[in-house]
Formats: sequence, C-alpha cells, structure tokens
Amino acid sequence: MNHAKLGIHGNDTMGYTGRGVGVAVLDTGCFPHEDLEHRIAAFSDMVQKRSAPYDDNGHGTHVCGIIGGNGAAQNGMYCGVAPGCHLIPVKVLDRRGNGYSSDVLAGLRWIRENQERWNIRIVNISVGSFSRRNMGENSALVRGVNAAWDDGLVVVVAAGNMGPKSGTITTPGISRKVITVGCSDDHKEVNVMGNRMIDYSGRGPTNACICKPEIVAPGASIISCANQPGKYTSKSGTSMATPLVSGAIALLLEKYPEMNNRDVKLRLRERAFDIGLPKNQQGWGLLDVERLLADEI
Repeated sequence: MNHAKLGIHGNDTMGYTGRGVGVAVLDTGCFPHEDLEHRIAAFSDMVQKRSAPYDDNGHGTHVCGIIGGNGAAQNGMYCGVAPGCHLIPVKVLDRRGNGYSSDVLAGLRWIRENQERWNIRIVNISVGSFSRRNMGENSALVRGVNAAWDDGLVVVVAAGNMGPKSGTITTPGISRKVITVGCSDDHKEVNVMGNRMIDYSGRGPTNACICKPEIVAPGASIISCANQPGKYTSKSGTSMATPLVSGAIALLLEKYPEMNNRDVKLRLRERAFDIGLPKNQQGWGLLDVERLLADEI
C-alpha cells in the first residue's frame, strides 16, 4: 500500500502521517487489526447496534487499512497513506456488503453530531447505489452527503464500478459538492466481488451534466488489512481508490489544519496529474501526493 508500490504519482509524504486528523469510514465496519487497533478512536454500528469494533465482511477493514494502516503486522511492508491518523468506522453495510439508505443516512447524522468530539475532518464513503429509482440529485443520499459537506466535512465518495458507459457514477457520488474518486488503472482486469471486470470505473457526466469523477487513483489489486489478526488481502475497485484520496487529504490537513473542504477540493484540482484520459473518466487527473503536499509547484 505504500505509494511506490501503488504507482501513485509521487511518493514523498515529507514526514506527514495524518496525525490528529480524524477520518470517518462509512462501510462494513472495521476489525481491530494490529495495524489499526490503537487508532480506532470510536465506532458506531447502524446495522446490529454493537459497541465494539467488528467487520463481518472485510471491506471496511480493507478501506481503513488503505487510509491509515501502519504496517505493524508485517514490519511496515503494507502501510497505509496516513498511518498516524485516527479512524472512526461507522458500520452501515451488512456481512454481504449490502445496506439501506436509512442506515447510511443515520451514519452520516452520527458523524455530523460527533465531528468535533473526534476531530472528524474527512468522511470516506466507498458505498453507492446505481438504482435509477430515487437516486437523483434530490435523493436522500445526496442530500445527506451535501449536509455533511455543508457542516465542513471533506466528503470523499467512490465513483462506483458500473463503467465504462457514460452516466455510470453511483449515488451519492453524483453530488456536485463531494469529491468523487474513480480508478486510474481500470484497464487492468480484476476480480470485484467474484466478477471479472475491466474498464469498470464509473464515468460521468451525471444526469445534471456535472463532470465526474473529480480525481482518480489506483484501485487494482490493492493489498490491505483483512478482518483477521495479522492478515492481509487484495481487493480491487473504486472502493480501494477512494481511501487513497482520503488518506492523502489527511496528510494535507495535518500540514494545513486551517484548510476548509473547499480549499481541499481546489488544491486537489490544482495538483492532480493529467494522465490524458477523457474528463469524465479521469476528472482533474491522477492523485499526486507529493505535488499535493508541496509548498509550491
């Protein structure tokens, strides 16, 4: 998961680790893996109302590891982008990775109510729906992420794996406020949820003709924490690209804690690396961690 192995453009984090920055993760929960356990600051479960961190699917643990795993179980071999940040997993999906909009919305409300308590600056949402019904810009999910954005949170959402046709961004990634993340390497064939996929990253524009995604990052065969002690596993998709961006933003907010979410979005736009793909596939371009953190370019 380190930048060089992933091929993220630039791999110098200049000593920043995301220390002090809280990242909430709306997903299947989080197993207290050695790479994470001392930095799970809080846990909320909208599905089974359990109090201790757990993950009966594994997806959320993998996402948390990409954001903030410190590599402890394998002597730093698999290290997340921001290994000093603290994590706030919110379980909104069941053991099959499915869920209800109502649970996602309840999770978002919980995050907004607790953002000051845990210094939550970033919300990572590797969750999406491609239902044509009730999933437009006026949908409850889009209104929910917009409300979180309006409360000052940096909301980072997966573009979904419904590509390559245009208009395939999943909800709530269609929100014009949030930062929507696609895969930079979806030309590689991967296994996603048991299906062989290629050219899967969601493409814009949205039904409202908004260009999406904002940015892309690697998502093919990313190794991160499994929901078992000391274990790692490989997963693929825009769900894996999204936490790379969230982790990079944690580094940025450690360096510039006064930045607001609009500042972060503009900085990502200015510092992304154009890889020559169509705008509705790559957005502003590839995440470039070194350029993102540099004082000048």
